[in-house]
Amino acid sequence: MAVVEFTDTEFMICNAARLLEDNKTIFVGWGIPQVVAILAEKLYSPNITQVFEFGAIGPQSRTPFLRGTMGGPQNTYRSLQWCSMNLAFSYAASGYIDYGVLGAAQIDRYGNINSTMIGDDYERPKKRFPGSGGGNEVASYCWKTIIVMSHEKRRFVERCDFITSPGHVIDGKSREELGLPRGTGPYRVITSMGMFDFDEEAKQMRLIGVLRGLKVEDVVSEMTFKPLIADEVIELDPPTAEELKLLREEIDPYGLIISKGKKFRVEV
Repeated sequence: MAVVEFTDTEFMICNAARLLEDNKTIFVGWGIPQVVAILAEKLYSPNITQVFEFGAIGPQSRTPFLRGTMGGPQNTYRSLQWCSMNLAFSYAASGYIDYGVLGAAQIDRYGNINSTMIGDDYERPKKRFPGSGGGNEVASYCWKTIIVMSHEKRRFVERCDFITSPGHVIDGKSREELGLPRGTGPYRVITSMGMFDFDEEAKQMRLIGVLRGLKVEDVVSEMTFKPLIADEVIELDPPTAEELKLLREEIDPYGLIISKGKKFRVEV
C-alpha cells in the first residue's frame, strides 16, 4: 500500500476541480479558484469557458500560475472576448454563468461569506481583506457557487463580521425575498477536511464528505456551529498522482498557492 503526501490546499483544489462539469461557464476568482479552474480544464472539463471579472471571456489557460497577473496576459490568451467589467457581471446577472468559485475568510451556516474584514468596527477593523472584487456578483447571480476555504474553527461562525457575498438566508430572509434569482446560491463548500452541500429545506450547510482517514467528529469539532450531517457521509479521495504532478510541475511549480497549509499523509 502506497502513501501519498499532499497539502490541504492541494486537497481542496483537486476536490473542487472534480466538481466542475464540462461545457459549462465558470466565473473565476484570483488564487485558489484560478488554480481550480486550470486543473479542471486540463484533466476533467476541457471545454469549460472561464470568465474573469475584469472582462476576459473564454481565455485558454496559460501556465505556470503567476502572482499578481489577474488582468495580465496569462489570463487573456486567445480570449473569445475581452469586454468591460460591467458587461462581464451582466453575463452573470443574465443567467449565463453556471459556476462561481470563491474563497472566504468567514462563513456561516447559510453560506454567507466574508472576505472584507474581521472585527465589529468597519472603520477600524482588526483585519481588513481585499474585499468583494467580483465576489458579491458571483455569489448573487451564478447558478452554483463553490466556496473553497481552509477548515479552521475561527472561519465557521454563527454570524459573519461582514457579509461580503450572500448565502441562502440573510437575517431571516431568503435570497428570493431579497431580490436575488431563484435557484442560485451556494452549492458546495470544499474545505481542507471535508465537503458540504446545503439542505434543500433548511438551507443550511450539511456535511456530506470527509477526507480519507478523518472522522465526522474531527470535522465538526473544528467549527463554531454544528452543521447538519448527511445520512451517508462519503470518504473523499486524496489527490491522485496525476493531479499532483500537474499542480507541482506545470500549474504551480513555484508553490505560490499549493505549498500553503497543513501537510497530510494518506494510504492509498
